[in-house]
Amino acid sequence: MRETLFAGLGGMLAISLLAALTINAGIPALMAPLGASCFLVFAVPESPFAQPRSLIGGHLVSSAVGLTVLAIAGPEGWAMGVSVGLAIIAMQLTRTGHPPAGADPLLVLMIQPDWLFLATPVLIGTIGIVSVALIFNNLRPGQGYPRYWCG
Repeated sequence: MRETLFAGLGGMLAISLLAALTINAGIPALMAPLGASCFLVFAVPESPFAQPRSLIGGHLVSSAVGLTVLAIAGPEGWAMGVSVGLAIIAMQLTRTGHPPAGADPLLVLMIQPDWLFLATPVLIGTIGIVSVALIFNNLRPGQGYPRYWCG
């Protein structure tokens, strides 16, 4: 029960930080898939999918795929399927697999942002989560985060 509560608290702190950046500083740092990323980073921080390379890289790669498909095909229904499939392939090839990032191309095609989306919210949001996890997860007895940075 203690680990479960600790995981929930970590997710709460990370998303609260990103919400404060978004609301108080006017820096877009939130997108829905980051909530799912928090589950991995705080509930199963030893998972390969929770490591910084996967979290940051997976969201960047998948969002870039979504933006590319959006630029080429527009926000068509078939393009949503293509973008998710290509994002999966790209994450596998770059060894940045992060399941929540599989939703990023859908988000991109639905809201149709510009390329700045890669910086905010994707990069700012993922770095924010990793930053909180570095502090918070390493306060847990017997826990070390990350297991690796680029492995």
